[in-house]
Amino acid sequence: MRDLSLERPASFDERPAILNQMRQYLHFSRPFTLIAPMLGVASGAMTAWGSRHSAFSTAFSWDLAALVVVAALAAGLLNAASNGLNQIYDLEIDRVNKPDRPLVTEAISRRGAHICTWLLYVISVVMTWPIVADPSLSWGERWTAPLEQHACFFFYLTAAVFTWIYSMPVFGRTKRLTFGANLTIAIPRGLMLKVAGWSVLAGIGAIEPWFIGLCFFFFLIGAASTKDFSDMEGDRRGGCITLPQRFGVRRAARMIAPCFVVPWLFIPVGVFLKIDGQPILSGDPTLLVLLGASLALWGGYTVYLILRDPDALSQVENHPSWKHMYLMMFWAQLGFALAYLVRF
Repeated sequence: MRDLSLERPASFDERPAILNQMRQYLHFSRPFTLIAPMLGVASGAMTAWGSRHSAFSTAFSWDLAALVVVAALAAGLLNAASNGLNQIYDLEIDRVNKPDRPLVTEAISRRGAHICTWLLYVISVVMTWPIVADPSLSWGERWTAPLEQHACFFFYLTAAVFTWIYSMPVFGRTKRLTFGANLTIAIPRGLMLKVAGWSVLAGIGAIEPWFIGLCFFFFLIGAASTKDFSDMEGDRRGGCITLPQRFGVRRAARMIAPCFVVPWLFIPVGVFLKIDGQPILSGDPTLLVLLGASLALWGGYTVYLILRDPDALSQVENHPSWKHMYLMMFWAQLGFALAYLVRF
């Protein structure tokens, strides 16, 4: 009887290895962290659509949906690129803090990590070029639209540059700086993320998207430090002077506490504060006030978890406050979209 295994193509036996390599690159991208930026962009776009500033009609269209999907997917890919770049330049830190990551275990090569990361950067930014908030244009016409209409593209490009500034020594590596690190996280992931999402379906000249973005900015300027507490040893070896290292665990915990509550109080302010006779926020006022109140109360509970035992932040890898930070972000994104879409 013939041994049929000898006649199998070489690729047959290589499939498990290829699949394992794909899993390693998926792990390298840190897929859970991609949800927040994708949801943030989609929420920002739908918030813009439900606002008084949208250029699009209120009727649902597949063209509109395609713009939102492309922008959200690009946000996820850009975040994956940022994650990859951070791991490349944090290799020695991750040997202490995250020893199971693919670069540390050598499940993927340094060269492969670079190729994957920079390919993701190019794809994620280029795919936003045809996202133009002009319903009169076809997809083909959007590629050749005037430069000033490609706001979404320039937001993504700027966000990419911020990630280089955060991770790469040649650009300054603000991750090693106590306040610079949080600033270069909060600007692209808080302020710019919301305005970039808004630019998918509306112009960015109004104060409204920037006001919403500032709420997320002030939240992340403090909440971004949550993970620094459990990463202190590796960060110290890597020369990163984070907030808890510079001020101590207890003082740093008190410093970030207001950022879990105060930014959400700006939401009802935006409902009642008027400019030129119109409230800053044009969503449903009742839902927006309830959203701000629920987030402030949730933030207060998170502060309680942090301050009742600040030392636990540095002793537990995933402190409950880190989970609540992500969940609060998700609820804030969904809540804004709901408050603006309820009129439909």
